[in-house]
Amino acid sequence: MKAKSLITTLLIALFGALAGLFIYTRFLDTDRLSTATEKEKREIEENARYTSMVPQSGVSDFTFAAEHTVHGVVHVKTKTTVSSSYQNPLYEFFYGPGASQPREVRGSGSGVIVTEDGYIVTNNHVIEDADEVEVTLNDKRTFAAEVVGRDPSTDIAVLKIKANGLTYIKFGDSDAIRLGEWVLAVGNPFNLTSTVTAGIVSARGRSLNLLDSQYRIESFIQTDAAVNMGNSGGALVNTRGELIGITTAIYSPTGSYAGNSFAVPTSIVKKVYEDLRQYGEVQRGLLGVNITDVTPEIAKEANLKDVRGVYVTGVVADGAAKAAGMAEKDVIIAVSGEPVATTADLQEKVSRYRPGDRVEVTYLRNGKEDKKTVVLRNFEGGTGVVAPGAQSTELFGATLSTVGSDDKQQFKISNGVKITSISDGRFRDLGLSRGTIIVDVNGQKVNSAADIRRATNDEKSLTSIEGFTPDGTYFKYQTRR
Repeated sequence: MKAKSLITTLLIALFGALAGLFIYTRFLDTDRLSTATEKEKREIEENARYTSMVPQSGVSDFTFAAEHTVHGVVHVKTKTTVSSSYQNPLYEFFYGPGASQPREVRGSGSGVIVTEDGYIVTNNHVIEDADEVEVTLNDKRTFAAEVVGRDPSTDIAVLKIKANGLTYIKFGDSDAIRLGEWVLAVGNPFNLTSTVTAGIVSARGRSLNLLDSQYRIESFIQTDAAVNMGNSGGALVNTRGELIGITTAIYSPTGSYAGNSFAVPTSIVKKVYEDLRQYGEVQRGLLGVNITDVTPEIAKEANLKDVRGVYVTGVVADGAAKAAGMAEKDVIIAVSGEPVATTADLQEKVSRYRPGDRVEVTYLRNGKEDKKTVVLRNFEGGTGVVAPGAQSTELFGATLSTVGSDDKQQFKISNGVKITSISDGRFRDLGLSRGTIIVDVNGQKVNSAADIRRATNDEKSLTSIEGFTPDGTYFKYQTRR
């Protein structure tokens, strides 16, 4: 009798729980939907639909992720007119009259739709210098694309097409990915549209020194998913079909896939996308330090128990770290409670913030741990919003980057900027070339493109320039306005 009574009690309890759940979900939980905004309702319904579609068991089943994302990746085609600043008689002798005249160059890559109304994320190098950008969807529809903004420092650009109701890929959490996790690369290699390849996460926080920008941020996700020419700007997604990176580069001696590919993580991509869309310029919060990875030699010198963290080789005079009380030889080990192991790791974490944001920096000084609250600053030393174009590293037809420690040692200088690429413009007219180091402009020492912009009153006045040619020859020019 006792067993029968116990079973009866359990059945009554189970029935009561089910009835309560039915009443709550059928009647009470509707209050959340009734009080939500229309946008919130759509998000709740979309998340519920999306969650119900995601396979719960498939560790190696890629069909959902592939089918869900292939329509959210587009084919980006560009058209650029390349002009020649001089006639080449020898070239024209072989290829005919006019061969050295301006010519049209076409390029292509991939892009990822991130909103249903046509915002697209791609690589900066896919659309840089393009006169026209065209986007072809997976259903073959073609649209002219507007460049909303681009950021050479992260190699990310944002496009916009006039369309609605598009299939898009949701941003995922790149911080949550683990080594060995399966990922898919979706793109258009060799103009082969809608191509999906699979691989695993091989490494995180990889820095390759690919970007020339002064404020470059490299913290790539490394995978062995096959990526080739044309994949640039495409999607790296997890098995849930969430965007965790923008495929950007391969490491190869031949120019074709050789086992390693790299993607910009969404922890960087999402911030850049939001800034470009809202401000037209990335609002980059700067810590104001020069840094290098901790080596065994540095660990010994700094009295560290472990080889970890990021070593501060110098602090910017008017920078955020200096104002907070940080100093040369400090070893940064965490930002806002999140551990940092390498310079790439530190740069990636700081890049999530804007000027004026407060971050807690944990560091070691003489082997003892301390913390400082640092108010990040913009490249001008303030905390306000930076206007579009203000951070550009392109001046007088040249792209500039800060001189590194190796160049400083080689040329025995303490400041300067380096020409990393050059096209038609005032600097080329003066005979400057790629690799030239500029240390003084209009009688003012320069450390950045911003310094040159200020010294020349936004490129309006260039009266003198001083520096070193790539072979180490010192020069000083007096110019005309």
